[in-house]
Amino acid sequence: MQPPKAKKVPHTHSIHSHDRIDNYYWMRDRENPDLLAHLKAENEFKEKALEDQDPLKEEIFKEIKARFKPDDQSAPYLLKGHYYYHRFEQGKEYPFFCRREGSMEAEEEIILDVNILAEGKSYCQVGGMALSKDHNLLAYGIDTQGRRIYKIRILNLETREYFDDEIEGATGNMIWADDNEYLFYSMQDKETLRSHRIFRHKLKTDPTKDVLIYEEKDDTFNCYVSKTKSKKYLQIGSNSTLVTETHILESNNPLGEFRCFHPREAKHEYSIDHVGDTFYVLSNDQAENFRLLTCKEDKLGKENWVELIPHRKEVLLEDIEVFNDYLVLEEREGGLTQIKVMPGYKQDHAYYLEFNDPTYTSYLGFNPEPATKTLRYGYQSMTTPASVYEMDMASKDQNLIKQTPVLGNFSSDQYTSERLFATASDGIQVPISLVYKKEFGKSERPLLLYAYGSYGYSMDPSFSLARLSLLNRGFVFAIAHIRGGSEMGRFWYDTGKMLKKKNTFTDFIACGEHLVKEGYTSKEKLFASGGSAGGLLMGAIINLRPDLFKGVIANVPFVDVVTTMLDPDIPLTTGEYDEWGNPNEKEYYDYILSYSPYDNVEAKEYPHLLVISGLHDSQVQYWEPTKWVAKLREYKTDTNLLLLHTNMEAGHSGASGRFEPYREVAMEYVFLLKVLKL
Repeated sequence: MQPPKAKKVPHTHSIHSHDRIDNYYWMRDRENPDLLAHLKAENEFKEKALEDQDPLKEEIFKEIKARFKPDDQSAPYLLKGHYYYHRFEQGKEYPFFCRREGSMEAEEEIILDVNILAEGKSYCQVGGMALSKDHNLLAYGIDTQGRRIYKIRILNLETREYFDDEIEGATGNMIWADDNEYLFYSMQDKETLRSHRIFRHKLKTDPTKDVLIYEEKDDTFNCYVSKTKSKKYLQIGSNSTLVTETHILESNNPLGEFRCFHPREAKHEYSIDHVGDTFYVLSNDQAENFRLLTCKEDKLGKENWVELIPHRKEVLLEDIEVFNDYLVLEEREGGLTQIKVMPGYKQDHAYYLEFNDPTYTSYLGFNPEPATKTLRYGYQSMTTPASVYEMDMASKDQNLIKQTPVLGNFSSDQYTSERLFATASDGIQVPISLVYKKEFGKSERPLLLYAYGSYGYSMDPSFSLARLSLLNRGFVFAIAHIRGGSEMGRFWYDTGKMLKKKNTFTDFIACGEHLVKEGYTSKEKLFASGGSAGGLLMGAIINLRPDLFKGVIANVPFVDVVTTMLDPDIPLTTGEYDEWGNPNEKEYYDYILSYSPYDNVEAKEYPHLLVISGLHDSQVQYWEPTKWVAKLREYKTDTNLLLLHTNMEAGHSGASGRFEPYREVAMEYVFLLKVLKL
């Protein structure tokens, strides 16, 4: 079967006295019959190429599914006299959201059965669930396409009846005022999908008459609504990559006017929370790694902010949890997360939680009640399933209240995790987290190296039930904590974006070389994987060092960087100039053009490549991976596999449901196993 050959229709992009010819620009028309036929042909070609792996793919999917407890349930949390949780039933793809009044022995009330909502739909995602203060009204968003455009519905939990007022085209972000009558929500631009407006909706009224409360007119900003920990204040947050502004309004005064907490300033990012009569401000003002300040309700001005936790050069202050009598910090030092508890908000009484794995992730859980002395937090590692703990912050006594069960013959002792450091091209030490099954030992095993490396998002080492299917077949799995994330502090992010973006790519290559040098794998067994901005990384590294990798998986890859960043009508573009640079300025145009994967495809041998896309993707438009594959087919000089899988019924996150997403994971795994034999 011959690979599909896309037609070429030359299109010229001209800017800065430079012309770029794009033969596949025509693929942007989602309704074009030629485009749909081409995607169908690519899917059929992929199916044929992997046809001999179908039995193994089904075997892997079934073994992944078999590790899940069919009737698993989340750890319940107590809120206003009710225990809330979600659970699954055997044979069902979607969760049941439930509660019990008074105790977990009380009669169960199913708040929302997503299985019913999903009936007859190929995709269903519920997001942004919001309970009214009296807990009798549930507002939620539902997306049935995968484009992250939600319809808001409101359910009366007493009568089980829906109100007629449905809100179309929302973001899924919403919050109730205290009166149980007014709902605040964010809306997005229909074309760019930028969240740019906040509306106030009165229950039992026509949504088309909703009042516009706030509009963010700067097209590099997005806005959203939330509530403080105390529930006393509603917040409108508006932010770009590097700037934040927050407006507040008392929750019991929904018809009042929001007031600015602190006006936006260049390169000033901050977030606020509130408990008692005090606001807590997490700010990077004069603090690269953030510091914590406080101010009283009646003195909001910056001149009244009092420093509580100072800036520390080696410690990134990522998040806080405020209680009446305790302050808890989520920090990151040396690439590892830490949780610090401060009784009475006093430094001299502070203590850290202790964790034993060489590489792990810890994080603050859901702690809705300010008056409690119980802290809920999460912990997992590459060998330890996701775990939820509760700790008495006074006595330090801890209880494991939930650990994700892994059915079958699983024991953490069968696996080992390690933490290494690779030396980047400029001498920087880049952390690597890895895991493998002990019985295979340290040897030149097949190894899958994963990374993201953008937006300051840290890729922490976590547990995966699905990944066991690779580890049990002899694979090593590794995460490269490359620049562009924040693993080593804000410096790590700042030196992996804009005009320093190439550090992200060279760091990843250095990690791959280090793993080969140290004998964990070989070039003939080294694989790479990344998605979205991590897919850009995949495109860049196969242009820079195609010889280093046997095969690569690029999931919803952002590969047509120049063209996308020059088009303000595409979702996300304008809000990301501070991440990639604005190519309308020649300096950034030249730099982005020098690494943009699509623009740097050339005649040479490339690794085996599996590219995954979603037709309804709102983050990375489907045409980017489609164009990239077409151009690679035109130029590459090898006979290696080049496969494009387009999910015609989903978006950026792939299929919906509890198990269906793992069909694509199984496809990825059999691709790796097939390539290993080629």
